[in-house]
Amino acid sequence: MKNIFEGLPKNLGEEVFEILAKSETVKIERIISKGHTSPKIGWYDPESSEWVIVLKGEAILLFEDNEAVRLTEGSYINIPPHKKHRVDWTDPNSETIWLAVHY
Repeated sequence: MKNIFEGLPKNLGEEVFEILAKSETVKIERIISKGHTSPKIGWYDPESSEWVIVLKGEAILLFEDNEAVRLTEGSYINIPPHKKHRVDWTDPNSETIWLAVHY
């Protein structure tokens, strides 16, 4: 058995994406951010749905229609396929730990 809060990297120069489980139709990953954002150019345009929960920390998602969604600990959102979005902000003072389910 493992713990979602263990094994956090000491140096978060880059955002960390770790696949926890995967099948042909589902991927579950842990994402660790600390002040990281999406590149200023372009949007995530996923082929599949994405359900995301923030387990620790805070983040702001920005959608192409200019809707901003603030996620705090325990907040989750379901993003349908091809709903273009980006990570606009994550807490620079503390790790933000996400659990993302792509299905």
